[in-house]
Amino acid sequence: MSRVGRLPVMIPAGVEVKVEGNVVEVKGPKGRLVKEMPQEINISVEDNKVVVTRSSDEKKHRALHGLTRALIQNMVIGVTEGFQKSLELVGVGYRAAKQGKKLVLTVGYSHPVEIEPEEGLEIEVPAPNKIVVSGIDKEKVGALAARIRSVRKPDPYKGKGIRYEGEVIKLKAGKAGVKGK
Repeated sequence: MSRVGRLPVMIPAGVEVKVEGNVVEVKGPKGRLVKEMPQEINISVEDNKVVVTRSSDEKKHRALHGLTRALIQNMVIGVTEGFQKSLELVGVGYRAAKQGKKLVLTVGYSHPVEIEPEEGLEIEVPAPNKIVVSGIDKEKVGALAARIRSVRKPDPYKGKGIRYEGEVIKLKAGKAGVKGK
């Protein structure tokens, strides 16, 4: 039995979970999330818990068991607390600004790069070198943060670029200069 999958997901006060077939809908104070889950997994709501069980012990079903439980847990956390991911810009002249809903990045290209957030996602720029992506869907928050990071990934020699907050970049040594001729 999956160690993650066997644990029930507790439903906090103010959160409503509906299961219809393999579609799970979670409503909470921050919003509503709907996600289609794998057919092989059985999901039921008992008391204030969501219980996830699998139909057989096949390898695929064992893998999906823990995944499904984690996805439901993330939906519950998303509609109650929400998720956020912070990025930092490292480099001379690298900065971020917000124009309406768009994020405008100046990261060493000949033109500024504009990024439009998806519906339900919020981008904040508390400082010119810091970006915070927040929303209720963990998957979308992570995907937008990854898209922003991909505009200018950290350079392996100087460490310049956009990185996740707390991300450690292992720097490479430069070319060894020729000693004497």
